[in-house]
Amino acid sequence: MSLPVPTAPGFAERYRAIQSRDRRFDGQFVTAVRSTGIYCRPSCPARTPREANVTFYATSAAAHEAGYRACKRCLPEAAPGSPLWDARGDVAARAMRLIADGVVDREGVPGLARRLGYSPRHLTRVLTTELGAGPLALARAHRAHTARALLVGTDLSSADVAFSAGFSSIRQFTETIGEVFGMPPRELRARRSRASGAEASAGEIDLALPVRGPIDTTGLFGWMRAHAIPGVEVGDDRSFARVVRLPGGPGWFEVRLADDGRLRLRARLTALADLGTLIARVRRLFDLDADPLAVDTELSRHPELAAAVAAIPGVRVPGAIDAGEMLLRAMIGQQISVASARTMQGRLTAELGESVTIGPEPLTLFPDAAAIAGRGLEVLRGPGARMRAIVGVAGALADGSLTLGPGDDGVEQRERLLALRGVGPWTADYVRMRVLGDPDVLLPGDVAARAGAAALGLPSDPAGFTEWSARLAPWRSYAMAHYWYAAPVTQAWRLSGVETAAAAAVRRPGKAVTRRPPAPERSHRRAASLPTASASLPTAPSTPAAPATLAAPACPTASASLPTAPESEPRR
Repeated sequence: MSLPVPTAPGFAERYRAIQSRDRRFDGQFVTAVRSTGIYCRPSCPARTPREANVTFYATSAAAHEAGYRACKRCLPEAAPGSPLWDARGDVAARAMRLIADGVVDREGVPGLARRLGYSPRHLTRVLTTELGAGPLALARAHRAHTARALLVGTDLSSADVAFSAGFSSIRQFTETIGEVFGMPPRELRARRSRASGAEASAGEIDLALPVRGPIDTTGLFGWMRAHAIPGVEVGDDRSFARVVRLPGGPGWFEVRLADDGRLRLRARLTALADLGTLIARVRRLFDLDADPLAVDTELSRHPELAAAVAAIPGVRVPGAIDAGEMLLRAMIGQQISVASARTMQGRLTAELGESVTIGPEPLTLFPDAAAIAGRGLEVLRGPGARMRAIVGVAGALADGSLTLGPGDDGVEQRERLLALRGVGPWTADYVRMRVLGDPDVLLPGDVAARAGAAALGLPSDPAGFTEWSARLAPWRSYAMAHYWYAAPVTQAWRLSGVETAAAAAVRRPGKAVTRRPPAPERSHRRAASLPTASASLPTAPSTPAAPATLAAPACPTASASLPTAPESEPRR
């Protein structure tokens, strides 16, 4: 089915945006002014230039290539990223996701072209036509973004900033900063606020994460907390931390909600050059480049969803920090409770994972695919067919016959996953939602989502559910979150005030829960196909007057509810 996708606004709409200084468009394009040779973000407070002097570019790299430098007043490099790279599935969008992940820095343009299935020359031609800059210029602009954040947000030396941002030499770093920002690194650093990086300990990097608001932080941190693997991840209602494999070695990061309301990233890395990659992956994990106003506006046009959207504005759909890990975790959690899934994943990590001390406290890396392929059957428990399917997928990931990543083509990725034993339509589409950040995924086989649809007065049979939801394209992934919130089982849990077992396991000592666990945890087998967060996600309040700050954890995952191999219609 051909579905509408968000497109870049035209000249007239963009000009109206800069006239009104609309922050919603920050990061979606830049405004270059021929009379000054400067480009700005749409919300720049400077006087609006005449139309005749304005040229709009999709990326700052295109403005650099055209000879413009960044505005010293609004610093367009500090804006959130464009949501179009997730909403679009063409080669330009796929390339932008991989460039942000550092593929050009690690593998060069030939490596980027190989991942996308094009020759380097053809890829350069496509990106130059679509975005106004080739892959090298786009990667250079991304390095400049990272360097600016480090200069104004940390006390790292210029040399450390240069290599952390991915530059090959200090000279290249100095020249690039001068060309892009029109000032040397020391002058850019002098513009930072006195509080920047003050909370970081020795050996840590502490940065603010630009976000296009509003954002449901209660839901994001609640979701992460509810699915935290013991020994790998730690979360509470204002922070989430974990260890992760990066190209240069293990890394640790924490995302937290600061007292000033901003999200901040704290990190410790084996190789400073991995910082840009980590920032890109964290932004995808927390869906920080989404355009919540566009999503909420479109979903609110439908009366059946208006109250749910108003109750929880800025809903995000969590991504994946590692694509292969996400697939394996999802398969491990098939048709068992959230607590059971976490227990099994924790046992697997304790037996096969690698303990690291890079963070403030010792944690364990989730086992790599080769370790699960080699010894998974010794540790995993459950139906033999499901265990063999998990080990088989791990083997395919380990030997390279199965690759997953943010640069995949959505249709082709889905076909590859469906060809695997133990992976059906639900799993394949869920991977597309999480790994590619596809905003338009509907899971009609999900019982909890259909129950939520019924609670909202929508058709709840698979055919009717699918047909009605078609009108919500291209934002059906975000509609799925609201369906889950409205599900009676989720609403009952939220109104009861009872924590999930997952949340209880990671909350601070001294807050023991004496109530009985919620129904989904007591009797998960009766509703095996409910999403893992069916007992840990917020629901639309029973009255529209309920403030959004009371929203419980957001956006479900199906990691504890995916059907086993062969995948079949979820049990009612």
